[in-house]
This record gives sequence, C-alpha cells and structure tokens, in this order.
Amino acid sequence: MDIKKSQYKLIVIGGSAGSFSVVTALLKQIPKKFEIPIIICMHRLKHVRSGFEETLSLISKNMVTEPFHNDVLEKGKIYIAPANYHLIVEPEMTISLSTEELVNYTRPSIDVLFSSAAHSLKSSVIGIILSGANKDGARGLAQIHEMGGCTIVQDPTEAQVSTMPLTAIEQCKPTFVFKQNQIIDFIIDVSKTRR
Repeated sequence: MDIKKSQYKLIVIGGSAGSFSVVTALLKQIPKKFEIPIIICMHRLKHVRSGFEETLSLISKNMVTEPFHNDVLEKGKIYIAPANYHLIVEPEMTISLSTEELVNYTRPSIDVLFSSAAHSLKSSVIGIILSGANKDGARGLAQIHEMGGCTIVQDPTEAQVSTMPLTAIEQCKPTFVFKQNQIIDFIIDVSKTRR
C-alpha cells in the first residue's frame, strides 16, 4: 500500500487488557502541537472513574480530554472515550456520544468508534489496535481498511494479551503489524510529514 502520510486527518486507537502501558508510552513521546487529533478508546468499567484522563494529562505534552457531545475535533488534542458512552465520529469532524446497547459486551466499543471514523472520513483515518482480551475493534479496523485508511495492529508476540491483535490481523489483513516502538515512530513521522 502506498502511504501518503499527509492525507490523514484523524488517528483512532483501541485497546483493552494490557494496552495502557502502550498508550502511556505513546503519549509521553508525541511532540507538543501534534497536528492530528487522536481518539483513544479503551475498555473501562461503567460508572467508575478510572483516572485515565488525569493520568494521561500528567504525561502528555498535549491536552488530554474526555469530550462532550457535539465537540469539534481539534488538532493537538488527545480525546479519551468516556466510560459507559460509545464515541462516534461525525462527517463534519464532530463527536457524538451514545448510550445505545453494548457492542462486543462493552461501551465504549472500539468497533463503534472505528466504524464511524471509517464512514465519516474514508481514507483519512489511521486505525490502531493494541493488546486486548476480546474481539472488539477487528470489524471496525477492517472497515477503515476497506475505505482506504491505514490500519496498524500491535505485534501479537509483544502484546500482553494477544486475542485482540490476532483477531484484527485475521479479519482485516492490516497495512502494518508493528511493535510498540514502531507504532510510536510511525505516528510521530505522520505529524512531521504534515508540517
């Protein structure tokens, strides 16, 4: 696949068990004033504040926020899908929050986020699947791939829990299977390309 890194308008990242360490490593290294909005969807307990936003804000050079319904996606911001809400990307680069039924036994669902990003932004999306214990995200990543976006899966041999990466590889045939440091380098390089 010919990767034109300047085409991307959004990065969506999904993970579950074992992915928090990858997310923290990524946010530590993303440069200030990063050019592309990033949405992170991690499986979380309902009605329990996990401290995600606060913890990630402490290590990130960029603003980390849990968005509200109808917020506009802005470059340089890291968005965390709120507990117990599906996060949906709309075509006009706004966010919708939904309390519709669980998908893959979870809300927020990675599939919901990825599918909405694929249909709203077509080939302008980078989708990344990290470590996790279920199959959430594989179908949505396949849709990003079908729309011409870039799809990345964490190398299952490195993931703390390999179920999610292995399922994504099986269903999507991703653009890249990367180790953690390769994922970080790729994302940083995308930002440099846009400058």
